[in-house]
Amino acid sequence: MHFGTDGIRGVANDELTPEIALYLGRAVARVLSPKSLVLGRDPRISGKMLANAFASGVMSEGVDVIDVGIAPTPGVAYVGNKLELPSAVVSASHNPFGDNGIKVFGFGGTKIDDIAESEIERRLNGYLENTLSDKRPIGKLVGSESDGKALLEGWLQSVAEAFQIETFGLKVVVDLANGATAKFVAPLLDRFGIQVVTINAQSDGISINENCGATSTRGLQEAVVQHGADLGLAFDGDGDRLVAVDASGKIVNGDQIIAVMALDLLKSNKLENSAVAVTVMSNLGFHKAMDEAGIKVFVTPVGDRHVLKVMERENLTLGGEQSGHIIRRDHSTTGDGLLAACLLLDILGRNNSSLKEMANISIYPQVLESLRVNGLSQDGAKMLAQHEEIALLVDDLTNKLEGQGRILVRASGTEPVVRVMVEASDEVWAKEIVGDLVVKLTELSSKTT
Repeated sequence: MHFGTDGIRGVANDELTPEIALYLGRAVARVLSPKSLVLGRDPRISGKMLANAFASGVMSEGVDVIDVGIAPTPGVAYVGNKLELPSAVVSASHNPFGDNGIKVFGFGGTKIDDIAESEIERRLNGYLENTLSDKRPIGKLVGSESDGKALLEGWLQSVAEAFQIETFGLKVVVDLANGATAKFVAPLLDRFGIQVVTINAQSDGISINENCGATSTRGLQEAVVQHGADLGLAFDGDGDRLVAVDASGKIVNGDQIIAVMALDLLKSNKLENSAVAVTVMSNLGFHKAMDEAGIKVFVTPVGDRHVLKVMERENLTLGGEQSGHIIRRDHSTTGDGLLAACLLLDILGRNNSSLKEMANISIYPQVLESLRVNGLSQDGAKMLAQHEEIALLVDDLTNKLEGQGRILVRASGTEPVVRVMVEASDEVWAKEIVGDLVVKLTELSSKTT
């Protein structure tokens, strides 16, 4: 069992079992050695099962658990940071309800570093393989669990402080992805006079991310137009992503939201080092917009942990991913969809502008394809993406783009999938290039599986 770009993840009760969760809890407690640990989860049906198992492992090592219940990932990280404790979230983020995962945050409310992660992984596998045995506490030294739900009010208050103006005359549709943000978003926006229409606000455990939320915005796009709303806001299952929709029903993705924030911060001299950090997935149009504004762009591998690492190294205020992970280090330690939404609304309010006007940057057509091959492991997907013949083909196709686009072939960090991304000045051209790459990847995969 090993950590991907966002903790461990897999099909609940199959690839990620209660036994694994219990042993992971033990390993986290052993390596981080806290007095207590903050624990939260999203509402998927397997969440309670895995959270209970993880908590049992933590408590068996003499560490107390503060359970905040169903809560967005950034809310859990916030509580942990304020209490100067590590935290963990049982969630598979934007994945289907049958999957689940466990993310671990360190004492500062950020993802644990590579050294701690490797040691946790070593201990976890030692427990699973029965090659590692530790003496555990007994009697009064065993850990206990307490209810920490009230602590989330501190997170909500910190998010509310993002607003610089007191009231808004906006009508907003929010798509809550049937996830962890369901009971938090509307009450907060109501405080500021925002007329909120909610969709996909169930917490039934099986509807999370199903044709909704930040990864499936068609329903939100239609609802914004239908209700005559000023804009729409889409969150993912665990609430650490934000994607928006303008009044015409057009998607405004993470790149565009980051651009809006970057230009606003630059105007007020609050953009540290006049730079931002994004991943290799960010659109060429975003890079050109930042270059025109005199903003330097640091590029990282995919994954918000990589973005945050560069932000900390370069002392940056703003960073994120095209997918909607947006990190504002002046407000939070991790990506926070609700915080990003409030900051975006505040910018619109202060400038008395529409989202369409503010997010008006030229975006190159981008075509994405995910190739899942039966029998291919995550390591196998990585080898396939890095195959010499793929590298040669990418070089050849890139030369044909003549600087008017780019190509990226990479293995997913969370599942056994190869992802292909092509940007070009013409969408038809981009689709043709993606097709060529998928054909070659399929051909090579048939030789390795």
